Amino acid sequence: MNFSKVLVANRGEIAWRVMRTARAMGYRTVAVYSDADKDAPYVAFADEAVRIGPPPVGESYLSIDRILDAARRSGADAIHPGYGFLSENEAFASACEAANVTFIGPPPAAIGAMGNKAAAKRRMIDAGVPCVPGYQGADQSDANLEAEARKIGLPVMVKAAAGGGGRGMRLVERDGDLLEAIRTARTEAESAFGSGELILEKAVIDARHVEIQVFADAHGNVIHLGERDCSVQRRHQKVIEEAPSPAVDPGLRARMGEAAVAAARAIFYRGAGTVEFLLGADGAFYFLEMNTRLQVEHPVTEAITGLDLVEWQLRVARGEKLPLTQEQVSFNGHAIEVRLYAEDAYAGFLPQTGRIDVWRPATGPGVRIDHGMKDGLAISPYYDPMIAKVIAHGATREEARVRLIRALAETVVLGPTTNRHFLIRLLEHPDFAAGEATTAFLTKHQFPAPEIGDAHWTAAAHLLWQASAAQYPPSMRGWRNSNPEPTPIRLAAGGTERLLQVREAETPDVPFHIDGSDIVLDLEALTVRFTDRTYAPPEAAAAGSDGKLRAPMDGRIVAIKVMPGDKVLRGQTLIVLEAMKIQHQLKAALDARIEAVSVQEGQQVSNRTVLVTMEPAAS
Repeated sequence: MNFSKVLVANRGEIAWRVMRTARAMGYRTVAVYSDADKDAPYVAFADEAVRIGPPPVGESYLSIDRILDAARRSGADAIHPGYGFLSENEAFASACEAANVTFIGPPPAAIGAMGNKAAAKRRMIDAGVPCVPGYQGADQSDANLEAEARKIGLPVMVKAAAGGGGRGMRLVERDGDLLEAIRTARTEAESAFGSGELILEKAVIDARHVEIQVFADAHGNVIHLGERDCSVQRRHQKVIEEAPSPAVDPGLRARMGEAAVAAARAIFYRGAGTVEFLLGADGAFYFLEMNTRLQVEHPVTEAITGLDLVEWQLRVARGEKLPLTQEQVSFNGHAIEVRLYAEDAYAGFLPQTGRIDVWRPATGPGVRIDHGMKDGLAISPYYDPMIAKVIAHGATREEARVRLIRALAETVVLGPTTNRHFLIRLLEHPDFAAGEATTAFLTKHQFPAPEIGDAHWTAAAHLLWQASAAQYPPSMRGWRNSNPEPTPIRLAAGGTERLLQVREAETPDVPFHIDGSDIVLDLEALTVRFTDRTYAPPEAAAAGSDGKLRAPMDGRIVAIKVMPGDKVLRGQTLIVLEAMKIQHQLKAALDARIEAVSVQEGQQVSNRTVLVTMEPAAS
């Protein structure tokens, strides 16, 4: 199983990260890219790069034929899938084998065994691994799933049997919401994974999400490398990950590790994998699923073990035994990782798109930032909007936490709205600081949008004044015949407009970028975009008050729930929009009558596109 050239069938930070290790081990590397990624840093870093198609994933990163053709054209004799895309695709692993290309991952049969949650759960029950009570049967009718959910007892989780990442997943706490949850989970699963099969599980409330990193070789050796706590989640997707878990002691670690190893042995696993569990407050733990790939959060395990998991993957793929036995695995300190996303955390975590104008990742002791960014690179609507993973390691959990807060504060990312400020607030929260966060953390605690302070308004006005004044000689900058006069500057941000009077003063020292009439600046870890409206005509009615429902982001229309002439109530779903793998229900902001529907199902729309026009109901 020797190989010399590794093609990474992925993009962004994980492609770059895999290539760094592969190159350090002496392998030549091949990048693949869609038209949207042709200028990405990972493409330039690779020894070779092959275009595989236009931006849509079905025509590029999810096309087995195009990936294998790229391997053939480049002479790559091994493929690392990264995570996401084809990393857990049994057909892809089989196709690699058929093409005599080493797949740096588990055997196709192992992927297949865990690729369907229903089949995987049945397999784990047979292997004696503790599982959450639920239903994973063949009868997928709405009526049967409703009946089985009631047998289990609410609250219940409705989950797509295929795939993961929070897509096709719904928590149901009220009986009246059950049928709608089943139907929306199914349609989302069909769109994301090509399968509408669902399973049901008893919801373990206020639990922790704890996963075990396992590794296996082709010689029958299977070990675990400890646990990661991934309890802080939004939309069932991880926000903060840490190792070790604050809730796991050595005895519990040993028991969970044994269960994870048993799960891997049951499917004759090989390579890196993660077995995910729910950990109850009583110490009982239950199998959720197994991810048959490298995880996004693998850096925290690397930080506390001192190991390079990608190096292990490559060594196992070429037939070597695991470098360590279970007894030789040791842990040092604590590590925490956050996912820096282009999303508005204060507006339902809506994904954001646009150009990254300034990217300046933090540095410092114990800080690691995995990313695929550079100035001018765009966050497109076609892929997950993760910008970077920010990781901090310390001798203690508190040292790692404080280092991570500082790293986020010192990281500059100007362009689309990000969750950076939100992440800092999470890390500073007393419950997280105390190690007490569970999967209910973001439900239990509210994080309202911060107000834009006077300092932000003043800084933006002065920076715009300075940029404008630089175009004129000093004698003409805001002066009249005898006395200096303030310069009026009207700014808009966050739905608010303010008129400021600016006099010549020292320009504030903050990161900023001016783009036409917009200025985006970073002050006190809060990044705000202002629009200069000094010479603009008066604003039209506020968004939504003109009776128009607009797309909150780029995306694709999945479903239209209304027709012209329909009467709708405030909060009623009008349009279902899919963006960056997630379906978003767009609801009426008022009681109204539908005048016009301006889009069709399947249509790709841009941010701010008018979708529906409404006439307010008579009061």
